[in-house]
Amino acid sequence: MSQRTERRGIHVDQSDLLCKKGCGYYGNAAWQGLCSKCWREEYQRVRQKQIQEDWALAEKLQREEEAAYASSHGAHSQSTAPQQQPGHASHGPFSKFEEKKTNEKTRKVTTVKKFFSPSSRTTSKKEAQESKTSPSISRHASFDTDQVSKDFVDFLKNLQKPGREIHKQCRSFLVNMSSKKDLNADELSECVQDFYQSLADRLLGHFKGSSESVEQVMDQVEKYIMTRLYKSVFCPETTDDEKKDLATQNRIRALHWVTIQMLCVSFDEEIPEVSENVVNAITDVIEMDSKRVPREKLTCITRCSKHIFSAIRITKNEPASADDFLPALIYIVLKANPPRLQSNIQYITRFCNPSRLMTGEDGYYFTNLCCAAAFIEKLDAQSLNLSPEEFERYMSGQASPRLGGSEGDWSQSDGGAAVTPTNPALAQINQNLELLSSLSSRQEVLMGAAQSMQADLLSWTENIQKEVHDILEKYPLDIMTSTVSAIDDNNLDNDNLPSPIKPQVFAG
Repeated sequence: MSQRTERRGIHVDQSDLLCKKGCGYYGNAAWQGLCSKCWREEYQRVRQKQIQEDWALAEKLQREEEAAYASSHGAHSQSTAPQQQPGHASHGPFSKFEEKKTNEKTRKVTTVKKFFSPSSRTTSKKEAQESKTSPSISRHASFDTDQVSKDFVDFLKNLQKPGREIHKQCRSFLVNMSSKKDLNADELSECVQDFYQSLADRLLGHFKGSSESVEQVMDQVEKYIMTRLYKSVFCPETTDDEKKDLATQNRIRALHWVTIQMLCVSFDEEIPEVSENVVNAITDVIEMDSKRVPREKLTCITRCSKHIFSAIRITKNEPASADDFLPALIYIVLKANPPRLQSNIQYITRFCNPSRLMTGEDGYYFTNLCCAAAFIEKLDAQSLNLSPEEFERYMSGQASPRLGGSEGDWSQSDGGAAVTPTNPALAQINQNLELLSSLSSRQEVLMGAAQSMQADLLSWTENIQKEVHDILEKYPLDIMTSTVSAIDDNNLDNDNLPSPIKPQVFAG
């Protein structure tokens, strides 16, 4: 049996989607396979360890510098000691040395604390002045931002006193974030997640453990905060998100030749309902980039995934399985080539309400999207059941599996029969190209006939003119002159005519 008949599909064990620490929540490739809760704990542990190591190094350098300073000044004081009076031996220089050492130590400790404390970082005078007078997040608010703010206030009115406290905390948090422009993406994410956590804990106490009510409030808080922070935290300059976006887009463009059979996708686009679901799924995953709120981006991913499950169910006439979903999602991402895919994934990972990513259908679908993006980055010949030579030919554009004509092409099925086009749109494009080629050849024939007719008309005109000229020369036209005379000049019988009748007058 050939290698083609032993094709294997893309399979990911569902346990691989869960957190590597075994907490039961969904993991994320951006968090090294951990869930948001375990990742934050690990991140804080590593960060605290790094801070302690930096403190130890700073203190060691400080002690070495103080020892060197004391050694150099001690030698200097010993060299000048014989010249001083015995009763006042080195008292003045020693006092100055102690004072200077104390001041230096205080300055260094203060500098180290400022260096390792994110909350005490200073900004430029211009930025400080702008943050005091009017934050840019409120001055340059767009219409959408104003509408979100209005909806948020209307929502909080139903909560009465807690609503006012929530609004006050959110406003204070936004003002605080506007002064932290020097933080990197991970530090900004930590600030937002800390705010989410502290606010959720307080809401749990207010609603007496009602997680559903807390989720509703947190969704509105996330929408309000992230709509205002979107421009400053989405794809920040301190990260390489934009570089990853370009690399992913170029990678997907290079994989344009991947067919539905190579990925073992379990739906048939020839079925109109399936084709409609595929188009809707592509539209949803592309629309994700136009949303500002992480939860709304997750909603687009969820809608896309549900369309995929619907397409598989219609094709197979049975409920879709998880093993069918991931290859289909990879195929949709390859066809859609969503704009700024990596930036959107990182944005959701950093600033979404962590409870949505750890559990529920939103977390499951988002985890699968991360797996699909990672699979596309590492996709190779073995993943598609191709030989390395075939894979390289397809990647370089020297061959195409849709055109057929080579041993490695996927133009035939296991039984040798021709396979129908994998994509109705591509089949229509090929048909249109053939029609255009036929029209082009017919146009060439028509243009040749028109040019021949034009030449015949010109030669016919010249021949007619030549014949007329020859006849005129052979038979010249003679024009005879004649004199004008009266009508009855040639009438010989005028004398025989009676005399004209004369009028007579009668007297009455």
